[in-house]
Amino acid sequence: MTTIAIGGIMHESNTFSDTPTDYAAFSHTFASNIIKVWGEAHHEVSGFIQGATDYNYTIYPTMMASATPAGRVTDDAFDRLTNMLIQHLKSVPNCEGVLLALHGAMVTESYPDGDGEVLRRLRDALGQDLPIVVTLDQHANVSEQMVAESTALVIYKTTPHIDQRQRGLQAAELMMRICKDGVTPTQVLAKPPMLLNIRYHVTSAAPMNAILNAAKALEQEPNVLVANVAVGYPYADVHEAGPSFVVVTDNNPQLAQEEADRLSDMLWGIRDQLTLDLPDAAQAVQQAISLDSSQHPVILVEMGDNIGGGSPGDSTFILSELLQQGASGFVVVVYDPEGVQSSVQAGVGEAVSLQVGGKMDNRHGDPVAINGKVRLIHDGQYIETEPRHGGQRYHNQGLTTVIEVGNSLVVLTSRRQTPFSLQQLFSLGINPSDMRMIVVKAAVAYRAAYELIAGNIIEVDTPGLTAVNPLHFEYHDLRRPLFPLD
Repeated sequence: MTTIAIGGIMHESNTFSDTPTDYAAFSHTFASNIIKVWGEAHHEVSGFIQGATDYNYTIYPTMMASATPAGRVTDDAFDRLTNMLIQHLKSVPNCEGVLLALHGAMVTESYPDGDGEVLRRLRDALGQDLPIVVTLDQHANVSEQMVAESTALVIYKTTPHIDQRQRGLQAAELMMRICKDGVTPTQVLAKPPMLLNIRYHVTSAAPMNAILNAAKALEQEPNVLVANVAVGYPYADVHEAGPSFVVVTDNNPQLAQEEADRLSDMLWGIRDQLTLDLPDAAQAVQQAISLDSSQHPVILVEMGDNIGGGSPGDSTFILSELLQQGASGFVVVVYDPEGVQSSVQAGVGEAVSLQVGGKMDNRHGDPVAINGKVRLIHDGQYIETEPRHGGQRYHNQGLTTVIEVGNSLVVLTSRRQTPFSLQQLFSLGINPSDMRMIVVKAAVAYRAAYELIAGNIIEVDTPGLTAVNPLHFEYHDLRRPLFPLD
């Protein structure tokens, strides 16, 4: 039976962040524990695992490492993780292929194309002939090196990412076609000269839904193995930033080039329609207060503090406006380990006066004074069983406290936690549907969970490391000219 190794290293690196991602920031899973931790998740690694049953191969788990988006990965962390992965892969007996989970937007202190460098090192260690099929996040900034060093790329087809398990299965099926059927993947990259504003990354709406539908239809054509669309990650100041189109054919480079160019041209052709006109924090809160109960809960999307994009999670722009404008019935989650410790020391039921948020840097507002009562102390762990962005099953936002501020709630966490799951609130005894307003520090990925209960959604143009408008950033290393910067 064919032996296939599985593993991965995943990080999305915000190069505007001053918070380095060191080795301790990564969670690691090794050998058989990969099956235990990832087997029931909605992630590509779980698709690799399921593929062993569906496509009849022997699975050999090696290493899986991932970290919450933040600043560049340190050279020490990158070298240690890559060396560990290589050593594990070298130990696989009679390995006939590797299924590898990468993100596609990892930047290290020394390598702007971290994922491409992982693949280069794997090729040096394992040889040019071993099939390596790689899954990438749809926010990948795909490089020519990633294309050249992999046998085939398989990129998520949804944002929010709810198809990760399916893409893992697609990669597994392709691997077996390579190993058993003699399929010869030939892939070509096309990149339009643009950044795609994160507001338009949603694949269930225009313009991306039409482009993704075209890619899915293309995969039904003879000789086309995979048709990939990556929306790109605009918070990495690297040469390859921006949307990418990678078409993989069975030994037909001309067809791959034609179709990759066609998909790329579809996006480039509607660039002038990608307008940006969002309210600031004051306007958004005023609008939320004016909405009647039939439109509750109102989801206020704090796009400048998108934790899933590498921001600190302690922005106070919307919280400050909620308090100043006398809003009621809101819930805001803020990363504030200091506030957690102070409220834990006070104890459940006790009154507290705290300065919360705005402590990580000078980009996300000033600390805000709150006066309230400690309602709950929680270990911060919860489980998500449904397909949600990121695909993880087990979550941990660290020691967490809930502070009652009038009839509103401020949740303080000691670990940054992306708001991709309603269980983040349910686990704290908060029913999201009972709230008038919910602030989510996100951009797009929250939708897989929060659209289910939203009465209204207001996207808010707030400052920060993930500001929705790319003109807020000073880029130095992008290829130029690039729309909409030029």
